[in-house]
Amino acid sequence: MFDEYLRTFRQPDTIHAICEDYRAAASIDLVHDNADLNKKIQCPLLVLSSEKGPFHRMYNVPQTWQERAIRAQGKAMPTGHFLPEQMPQELMQEIITFMSA
Repeated sequence: MFDEYLRTFRQPDTIHAICEDYRAAASIDLVHDNADLNKKIQCPLLVLSSEKGPFHRMYNVPQTWQERAIRAQGKAMPTGHFLPEQMPQELMQEIITFMSA
């Protein structure tokens, strides 16, 4: 299931890109977030988080997005960090239901 992750994580460029993404999250992304604090996302959002992932332990992910959008719905799913790989059918059903509404 994780063969592609293992293959790509062995590439120096992949590791560099991952590090750059985390660096941005701790720097410029915060600046951009602060600039948009008085705005709400206008399109409907489906927010699915991993119940056993790191963010779920720190804060309520769906609630956070409900505060940032005019319409956000979602839930924590009983998975770890790799939600699509761990629950592909359930994830697809959530997306289909959301897109059909």
